[in-house]
Amino acid sequence: MPSRRTLLKGLALAAASVAVPLPALAEAADYVPPLHQMRGMWIASVVNINWPSKPGLTAEQQKAEYLAWLDVAQQRKLNSVFVQIRPTADAFWPSPFEPWSQYLTGTQGQDPGYDPLGFAVEETHKRGLAFHAWFNPYRVSMQPDPAKLHPDHPGRKHPDWILPFGGKLYYNPGLPEVRKFCQDAMMDAVTRYDIDGLHFDDYFYPTNTTAFDDSAAFAKYGAGFPDLASWRRNNVDLMVQEMQQRVLAAKPDIAWGISPSGIWRNKASDPLGSETSGGQSYDGLHADTRGWVKKGWLDYIAPQLYWYIGQPPADYAKLVPWWSDVASGTNTQLWIGQAAYKAGDPAQAAQWQAPGELSRHLTLNREHPEVGGDIWYNANDVKVDRIGSITTAVNDHYQRPALAPVLHRLADGEPPHRPVLAYALRRSGGVEVRAVATGRKEPFLFAIFRFDGHASPEAFADARNLVAIVPGDRQVRWTDPDGKRGDHYYVVAVDRANRTSKPSNGFRVI
Repeated sequence: MPSRRTLLKGLALAAASVAVPLPALAEAADYVPPLHQMRGMWIASVVNINWPSKPGLTAEQQKAEYLAWLDVAQQRKLNSVFVQIRPTADAFWPSPFEPWSQYLTGTQGQDPGYDPLGFAVEETHKRGLAFHAWFNPYRVSMQPDPAKLHPDHPGRKHPDWILPFGGKLYYNPGLPEVRKFCQDAMMDAVTRYDIDGLHFDDYFYPTNTTAFDDSAAFAKYGAGFPDLASWRRNNVDLMVQEMQQRVLAAKPDIAWGISPSGIWRNKASDPLGSETSGGQSYDGLHADTRGWVKKGWLDYIAPQLYWYIGQPPADYAKLVPWWSDVASGTNTQLWIGQAAYKAGDPAQAAQWQAPGELSRHLTLNREHPEVGGDIWYNANDVKVDRIGSITTAVNDHYQRPALAPVLHRLADGEPPHRPVLAYALRRSGGVEVRAVATGRKEPFLFAIFRFDGHASPEAFADARNLVAIVPGDRQVRWTDPDGKRGDHYYVVAVDRANRTSKPSNGFRVI
């Protein structure tokens, strides 16, 4: 009798495996679709932006909403979700460090009646999607009154840890005990859950002024630094560097990365900067984003390039080459944060009213091989698709399925065992393919290829003949509605690091 896990995977298989017809792609003739490409979206929880859609939903309602977001990810042919599970020094799991998030129940510290993180990770993996746990490192509250925090909140127990600014509360990044505590709180999720990545957003220090009053900490720990900004920048550097060390020590097979604001420094401030004139993360947020890449502290960086092509203060067409140059020759992958939220928004410039603007971004990315894919902000905009901009981008660029990227440091690891293709037989609904795993470890995914004839080993290096990616199991059955007599099928096993096996035996449909 099949296991519950197998049955659940089977239910997800139909949604996860959409056949892609092989006829001529509506793309440049010389474009070769990559086998690996980041296709992600951010699912935000702070102030209930995406999930849950409002506080106080029942556990079943929250679960249903999350499954609907996975439906969106699959409909848009994505392979990864970045889910915000610690939006304001709180937790979407039973954390021993910080209280339950108020965005679950409406009351900070109140048990939602289930484990949202555990549920989300399990359901995401059933669909064959990667789950990246998204954390905000320092933000404590979206309101300024410490008395409104849960009585057991660390900020109440250690009032010297938090500072107010701009109507919000923050942990003080300059205190070593705060830095360690924040790391401990985040690593609790990393070590206890089967996540695929630890992800920081773009918020670090909230300002570059003394209005964020960390003068006492600077007086205590700032000796040897030329100024307040240098000390603050070092504090953020320590957080980034130490997080890398802790991830590598605890769970080296997951991805560690950051999605910063899109401008490191303007060329007017630094000759190494970009030809822009916008807010600078190095100065405004004390985040040396370029330095992190050059020092090898990240597996990937995903700058938020939320500007249109040709925008005067910050031109997308100038920032992509700049970031590509930064990432070139390093072990840090480059993925681009795309502003789905601006497309079709009547408050935005005329360029954002063009349905093809985001598609043009991805076309430009092709000129820069350092760009390994994109992450879309945010899930609701990916779903709503106001002027068809997401549909346009998907139709233009996601015609082939794609596996998520392989981290540079994991690329040389042991690949999964070569699977066996048991048969490829014509049925009433098309060609049914049955793949069987070998070896003790079950593949995370199977990639199914279809060719007109026999395929050489080199033919599996790209996605030109990739027709489906399906969740892994000991064995899977999948039907290709476009299969026909004479087609040759092959199957490749894929592990959680997105490493691929040698192709299976071929099977010709008769």
